[in-house]
Parts: sequence; C-alpha cells; structure tokens
Amino acid sequence: MAYASRDLSVLAYANGFTLWHYTTLDPATDVDTAGYFNGAADLLRAGDMLLANCAVGAATPETGMLVVAASANGAVDVANLTPFGTANGD
Repeated sequence: MAYASRDLSVLAYANGFTLWHYTTLDPATDVDTAGYFNGAADLLRAGDMLLANCAVGAATPETGMLVVAASANGAVDVANLTPFGTANGD
C-alpha cells in the first residue's frame, strides 16, 4: 500500500516540533522506508515524531515511535520503528 494523508493527524505542536499519529494497514517495514512519507513532505520536519499503529488488523499489529530523520526537497526519511513494549511471555 502507500501513505494515506487521511491517516496522519497532529496530536501536539509546540516550538517548531510536531507530534503526529499515523495508522495504516501497512507493516512497519514499509512505513519506515525512505520515501514512504514523501506525500507529507510539506508537513513533516526533521525531529518530528510519529506515534504509529502499523499492520492494523493483522494477527500481529505493530505499534511504536517513528522519528523524522530528514525532510527536504520533497523527500522524507524516518528512522526504523521503535516498538512500544515487548512480547508478553504468557
């Protein structure tokens, strides 16, 4: 799949920093690939953070934090997903 603008929303903005939320059916390995967020290049700035819900509806959804590593000239790159929590040993 691909980036969908309707799935990106602002949670907080202050002092030139934006905290975003993004939800998608796409797996994190797709979402954290350079260029995935190019459609939001006019919104995302280096240092912004995205709370991400990836692979929504899958047997193993992925949640975590993405950090915008670079955003310039219409190209966006985010760092790999830093997951929240760990697998439960139950």
